[in-house]
Amino acid sequence: MQLFDWIVLIITLLFIVIYGAWKTKGSKNVEDFILGSNETPWHTVGLSVMATQASAITFLSTPGQAYHDGMGFVQFYFGLPIAMIVICLTFIPIYHKYKVFTAYEYLEKRFDLKTRSLAAILFLFQRGLGTGLTIYAPAIILSALLGWNLTYMNIVIGILVIIYTVTGGTKAVNVTQKQQMFVIMSGMFITFFLILHFLPNDMTFTNALHIAGANGKMNIVDFSTDPEEKYTFWSGITGGFFLALAYFGTDQSQVGRYLSGKSVRESQMGLIMNGILKVPMQFFILLTGVMVFVFFQFNPVPLNFNPNNKIAIEKSKYKNEYHALEEKLETLSEDKKVINLLYIDQLNQDYDNPILRKELVAISTKEKDLRDHAKEIILKADNDSETNDKDYVFFHFILNYLPKGLIGLLLAVIISAAMSSTASGLNALASTTAIDIYKRNLKEQKTEKHYLNATKFFTFFWGIIAILFASVGTLFENLIQLVNIIGSIFYGTVLGIFLVGFYIKFIKAKAIFYSAFITQVTILIIYYFAIFIYPSGEEKLGYLWLNFIGALMTIVLSALLQATIFKNEKNITA
Repeated sequence: MQLFDWIVLIITLLFIVIYGAWKTKGSKNVEDFILGSNETPWHTVGLSVMATQASAITFLSTPGQAYHDGMGFVQFYFGLPIAMIVICLTFIPIYHKYKVFTAYEYLEKRFDLKTRSLAAILFLFQRGLGTGLTIYAPAIILSALLGWNLTYMNIVIGILVIIYTVTGGTKAVNVTQKQQMFVIMSGMFITFFLILHFLPNDMTFTNALHIAGANGKMNIVDFSTDPEEKYTFWSGITGGFFLALAYFGTDQSQVGRYLSGKSVRESQMGLIMNGILKVPMQFFILLTGVMVFVFFQFNPVPLNFNPNNKIAIEKSKYKNEYHALEEKLETLSEDKKVINLLYIDQLNQDYDNPILRKELVAISTKEKDLRDHAKEIILKADNDSETNDKDYVFFHFILNYLPKGLIGLLLAVIISAAMSSTASGLNALASTTAIDIYKRNLKEQKTEKHYLNATKFFTFFWGIIAILFASVGTLFENLIQLVNIIGSIFYGTVLGIFLVGFYIKFIKAKAIFYSAFITQVTILIIYYFAIFIYPSGEEKLGYLWLNFIGALMTIVLSALLQATIFKNEKNITA
């Protein structure tokens, strides 16, 4: 970090916070604070929806995911455009018809208070965890790579978000997210083209794709029906569809974005914009990770990208053994560079040499074996070490190879993304707590000013909770997976409640409440015994299927229970 990097970083972040707080101050009532007075145009809705989902985790973890595993993760988003269409046709018109402040308010109108409260509590639990994670994810990586204090990082990011979110509510979230998306995508495009510029002079983009393909990084679609495979076409089009339907259709952090739209049509156009752009955006971010992989075919690469592991090794009795592996990797890297250059030369002559392809695969296999051996040594040195380094790959490239100023810009990208997701999360948590829990269960009627102040207080309260959670969090296998796992555990049940409410009119409150409760307990059991207790890569069920199972089980159970209730009532009447 040079002085110019610090200047770029600080000016970018301060501008976003100060502009957001100044532009949106002075909410007069709860409707103004939560719904932004329904003045948001469609393009702002679309950008806000995208910025809410595109957290710092997206820009830290996704390139590392592609570096290690290739483009297959994009299948996770295949169901998203279909989900956008369903939400536009069904969810948005119903929410606007009932003039709700939150998604869960609709459930009381359709069922009863306890069903509304159950869905709201499930949301508060999973989004509370998720919002803490949106702060923690960039903080832990920045602290590891830059030596910054982790706790201070959590506090700084959290406070920056609290300032403008408490001040301006939904308007502040929407206004700042437009600027954050501009910073984010500008930084990513600049980085992508710089990677291509840093590749050998005679290497075309097509050649880079050939090298990535030879190493198995360009396998975009997998039609496998194996339920243990995390990312396939079928899990994306089903589990991904249900996850997207639940997230965009029932999660208040997203519902709040399009409820602030000027009209039903403006909200629908904003979501369609997201549906059109989201898959290409994720494809581009993954492709950036693949290009980082290609870049490291010609440049030195560490045994493990997490610098904390290197520190732990240097303090242990295993450092000589680790250094021996580093020497082997260095020699292998030179061989890898030579073979890749030969391969490029053949490609430039329009010949894809199968022998060189095999050699590339063989070298990649040897490198993977060295990395796996290094992980074993790291664990011997410190059993609590996190050996999975996917979240550190992209930032290692940023810090070591980008020119002055761009490091500050990319840091601004990552922190801006963290702020955008955290702001939406806090706004949604506060809205749900104030409207669905506090206001609904308050015995006496209060003034609009009282509820406005209560919503602001809950924004501040959840901001502090998120900071505290971030400060005690622990790194999971891959941060982007952790966010989606947390969502998958709870989203299916909540989605099932909404689908019954929208489409199956004969099911009443009692049946849906108990079915949802039983389903949620069952999903937690399935997650524990099929996923949680198994090491990475050995799970018996891909976590995306939890969304499908949860939604389907809630619907089927509620239908069966309602039929039983009808039968019993009929017998009693008879």
